[in-house]
Amino acid sequence: MLSMGQAIAKAAMMEGKHVTYMPSYGTEVRGGTANCTVTVSDEEIASPIASEPEFVVALNQPSFVRFQSLLVSGGFILYNSSLIQPDSIRSDIEAMGVPVMEMASKLGNAKVANMILLGAFIKVSNLISLDNLLKNLPDILGAGKAKLLKVNEEAIKCGYNYLKE
Repeated sequence: MLSMGQAIAKAAMMEGKHVTYMPSYGTEVRGGTANCTVTVSDEEIASPIASEPEFVVALNQPSFVRFQSLLVSGGFILYNSSLIQPDSIRSDIEAMGVPVMEMASKLGNAKVANMILLGAFIKVSNLISLDNLLKNLPDILGAGKAKLLKVNEEAIKCGYNYLKE
């Protein structure tokens, strides 16, 4: 989740937008409810705190339950339907599940689940351009992840195209 948030923030900055990125690591281990808040705006941002976000992306059940309640009425929650059972979704928000674990498995790398959700998020939110993200992906991921560039690019496109279907 933190890598996904960072990718959104960097891509938005590369498009000339105002951005804040606030990660929250907590005491959780991998797969826990670590989270981040990313604010993207065409205007200066007064506060990085998002008390009522327009979008929430959840990779696991605890995050789905916890962060759905923060969404503004009319907001959108995008979630990993491979792990999340949406037993109760607020009636005043939109929700969409993406089977990211199955999709990542087809790509041969379970670690790209977040990039699949990133692609889906780009399609849903329209906050950043898919073309710009892909063009700048080497800079966004950094030199240390250069060997994973192709699979990350495929994962982003896979998530983006999933919502086109």
